[in-house]
Amino acid sequence: MNRISTTILALSLAGALHAQTANPLSTELKVAYTRVKTNFIKAAEKMPEEQYLFKPTPEMQSFGERVAHIAVSSMGPCSALSGTPKSIDAKTLKSKADVVSALKDSFGVCDGVIDSLTDADAVTMFAGGRGGPHSKLATLYGLVAHDNELYGYICVYMRLKGIVPPSSEGR
Repeated sequence: MNRISTTILALSLAGALHAQTANPLSTELKVAYTRVKTNFIKAAEKMPEEQYLFKPTPEMQSFGERVAHIAVSSMGPCSALSGTPKSIDAKTLKSKADVVSALKDSFGVCDGVIDSLTDADAVTMFAGGRGGPHSKLATLYGLVAHDNELYGYICVYMRLKGIVPPSSEGR
């Protein structure tokens, strides 16, 4: 099968999936979110504790600080969307275990929000976050984009230490 045929087949299957999905927008969001969440947790667990203080340059945050940032930046909007605003103080995250636990906790809150999201609810306006009101869908896609950006950063940290990032394993 050539590349064009494979692409046509993939698009056809994607179209069929959308036709069978009652909530295609929120389903797509969940797929993107789950991919980055899984990669982030695996990366946080894979990096040795002694490398959590690693900074590629003195001006940059350490690996642990970057991962803690995701925990903090995920907990805020997701907990607000859940109706129970919470925050995480990154300064209290001293060890790898603390950072990984906070990361999993924040993703757990996001899981509840994303799992319960429907396309009808996705267009509801949300006043939290930067830049004023946005739809829940835009807020959550912004979170996924931010998480993907930060995952890309920590992949560089891992590569500099000779560690293959989870998204590149098996290649």
